[in-house]
Amino acid sequence: MDRKKLAAALLAVFAVNIAIIGILQTVPDAYAESFRRGSSGETVKKLQQRLSDWGYYTGAADGVYGSRTEEAVKKFQKANGLTPDGVAGPATLAAAGLPSGQTGSSGGSADVNLLARLISAEARGEPYSGQVAVGAVVLNRMEHPSFPSTMSGVIYQKGAFSCLDDGQFNEPVAESAYRAAREALNGWDPSGGAIYYFNPATATSRWIWSRPLLVTIGKHRFCK
Repeated sequence: MDRKKLAAALLAVFAVNIAIIGILQTVPDAYAESFRRGSSGETVKKLQQRLSDWGYYTGAADGVYGSRTEEAVKKFQKANGLTPDGVAGPATLAAAGLPSGQTGSSGGSADVNLLARLISAEARGEPYSGQVAVGAVVLNRMEHPSFPSTMSGVIYQKGAFSCLDDGQFNEPVAESAYRAAREALNGWDPSGGAIYYFNPATATSRWIWSRPLLVTIGKHRFCK
């Protein structure tokens, strides 16, 4: 092959690579594993909106992953025990309750993974029905007008769950919690429709004792 043909071949390969890069950049972001500065699309917009709802992001939810979004993601990651690199990878997206294109260790969706993490943190060591009941409380709150309508909104609502403040939320997730999360999502509600629960041995709020008791499971009292 002479130099002209070799040069032409190399240019062709280069052109194909550029074309592939261009195609990948236009693939719907639901199939991507992570998002970073320069990314754009509906998932970025949803991430921005959630970060804004939780007080991490102050810009417009325009679907463009700029420096403000990157800084907001870093703050969110740091607050939730994730590596604060500003890249919204599978772990960060799952923590925000958004699809990541990947499943968790138990093969579930982002909702299953997020709910399981909360159940494990709040009810590790509790009877299995009590674990499901904790998951059901989250789902009941999503249907209640006094709470956010999304799972991530309920779980990350300020002051809602102590495990987000004491570090338990970032501990390894118990396998039973994944099963409990799926059962709750499939409609089992051992709590009887509760929107609150507490441990009488550790509760410091007088107000929570005023809530009508529905059922006691393990160490938790489930209330309206």
